[in-house]
Amino acid sequence: MKDFKNEFRKIGIVPVVVLDDAKDAAPLAKALMEGGLPCAEVTFRTAAAADVIKNMVEAYPDILVGAGTVLTTEQVDRAVEAGAKFIVSPGLNPEVVKYCMDRDIPVTPGTQTPSEMEQAMALGLDFVKFFPAEPAGGLKMIKAVAAPYVNLTFMPTGGINAGNVRDYLAYDRIVACGGSWMVPKKLVNEGKFDEITALVAEAAAIVKEIRG
Repeated sequence: MKDFKNEFRKIGIVPVVVLDDAKDAAPLAKALMEGGLPCAEVTFRTAAAADVIKNMVEAYPDILVGAGTVLTTEQVDRAVEAGAKFIVSPGLNPEVVKYCMDRDIPVTPGTQTPSEMEQAMALGLDFVKFFPAEPAGGLKMIKAVAAPYVNLTFMPTGGINAGNVRDYLAYDRIVACGGSWMVPKKLVNEGKFDEITALVAEAAAIVKEIRG
């Protein structure tokens, strides 16, 4: 888990990817790699998710691909079988967390309240997703809840964009931010992967600007 967190910290922004068609997986992975964010959280909101993960990993073995919106242990199995290296969920499901931890699969559950964060810590975690970040109070809320939980670190996701990500990344308790603004569905559907590469490069430049 420590190595996984270090990888996330280096990358800084985790692109959240929703693909309806697995044929777009390899060109999108290429855009992420060339743009400088060699990572993807592929959400299990679509039927193509497992195939997307598989195609990304096969095309670019060095990319750090995980599964997002994971709600069940069955989805964990499908994601890992496809090549996912980490699991992210929108909420805190103790069954999913324990299932991953028993199998040494890095897992980052969604939390929003102090009670959920304490549950995550009781399960042995020190790194949680804060979701949905902006609607739930954003950076101000994270700083407030981080104060009593000195060992807890965060991955805010939801409402993060090029305009506000700098502030999040500047806070040392934030390992990485999740965001989808650099992989807009419209550009994917239109096959404009060169434009996606440019957006990814802009995001990667922000990480370098803030974190060096």
